[in-house]
Amino acid sequence: MAKKKIRVFTIALTLFVQLLFLAAILFERLQNSYTPLVIIALSVLIVIAYLKAPIHHRTNLHEHTLIVVWIPVGALICYYLNHHLHFGPVISAGIVGTTASFIPAINAKSTYLKQLPASFYCGAFIGMTSLNIASSIYFVLAASCFAGALLLVSKSLFNGLGGKLGTIAFTAVTITSFLFLLLFKR
Repeated sequence: MAKKKIRVFTIALTLFVQLLFLAAILFERLQNSYTPLVIIALSVLIVIAYLKAPIHHRTNLHEHTLIVVWIPVGALICYYLNHHLHFGPVISAGIVGTTASFIPAINAKSTYLKQLPASFYCGAFIGMTSLNIASSIYFVLAASCFAGALLLVSKSLFNGLGGKLGTIAFTAVTITSFLFLLLFKR
């Protein structure tokens, strides 16, 4: 019963953040007459996808809990490449994702190694965040912890739907931004 509540909460939280993001776009871009129609259409499509798409998958291995350790590693590497070496967010995430894609070649039979590229890439999405939002490594680490928790509880959700890792990273950064705003607002 607790797993079902966590699953429902995760789905509701993700849907809420996505709709909140679309609402922010709507209010920011009201000067275009087509924007409200596009936002409404996207919102309806997102809700339909949540209600109709087969988003549940039942298998969950113990190894799944160990893969979240690599999210902060991917995030910190991407953050460093992006903000200290000035490669830019896209190139930095591309370097992290491409490099991580070779990890399963170390041992082709390892199910654990096959899952690591996704963790690194989820972290890379966090590392892409602008300095206006992620102003410190502490922010990146906090967002990585939230992303790890979200990845764990959604591991059996949204399989086969694109954008899961980006949505997890976006939700984690949004939660972290909100908490940092509440805790460190002067």
